[in-house]
Amino acid sequence: MLASRTVVLIRPSSPMPSLKRCSYLLPSTLMRKGWRACQSNWTGTSEKSSAGFAIGGIRTSPQRSLNSVKACRWRFTFYLCIFCYGIRFLWSSPWFWDTRQCWHSYPRQPLTSGLYYYYVMELAFYWSLMFSQFTDIKRKDFLIMFVHHLATIGLITFSYINNMVRVGTLVMCLHDASDFLLEAAKLANYAKYQRLCDTLFVIFSAVFMVTRLGIYPFWILNTTLFESWEMIGPYPSWWLFNGLLLILQVLHVIWSYLIARIAFKALIRGKVTYPGRIRPRLCTLHSFLTSFLFSMPGGNWTVSSLACV
Repeated sequence: MLASRTVVLIRPSSPMPSLKRCSYLLPSTLMRKGWRACQSNWTGTSEKSSAGFAIGGIRTSPQRSLNSVKACRWRFTFYLCIFCYGIRFLWSSPWFWDTRQCWHSYPRQPLTSGLYYYYVMELAFYWSLMFSQFTDIKRKDFLIMFVHHLATIGLITFSYINNMVRVGTLVMCLHDASDFLLEAAKLANYAKYQRLCDTLFVIFSAVFMVTRLGIYPFWILNTTLFESWEMIGPYPSWWLFNGLLLILQVLHVIWSYLIARIAFKALIRGKVTYPGRIRPRLCTLHSFLTSFLFSMPGGNWTVSSLACV
């Protein structure tokens, strides 16, 4: 005689996240993966198709993960749009091709509507980053980013007041060139497209090094330190303006050093994930970089790369 079995269904204390809550993951190609990530976070499972967020062995709440993706998507959209706007505007500007034009007829330079809107959008965005940094997930580079936001806001405000908007547009466009690539890599990582994430991160690292350590000091700082001194002579605000620009350069060197050191360790040492199996160097590099730049509270965000399988 077969023994009867009773199945008891336990109603969860919190409602299961609906598909509507994950609708921000449009376009539709990302919807299914985002929905699976929401389900896996809610149920607490650790499937290979799940999002894979862990903090000291405890999975993060679905709402925190969703908010992180929303903020990342917003930053990517802004950086990409403002970079395209800056390139389109500066392409027809004479100071984009000859930096000495930044100081020609200074300070009697007209403020066009394009320059005005460019400055207003950038200043408003960096103020939003300043305030949201205290409510967002705290990362390892919190202090560095805070100093960066202070210096950036000070530079944008100072250059606008002193009508140094021409060289200011060059600085802003240069910084926007790599930021949207980092946000795109984060989005690809959230969606579990790790091959795309690896590719975007390599491109981001190359663009970051070229723009922040090459073009910025030899193009921007050269015109603010030497060409401005030669064409308009020393002025009281010259020291403050270049001081803020040099602070940014110091931050660029720190970030580049951290990225290079992490990449070097990943490429040289490698990392064992299974008995007798060594992860490919690109995968190890990916895990080191994501653990630093994509760090969650506590610094323990485990990400399994599909490119490492």
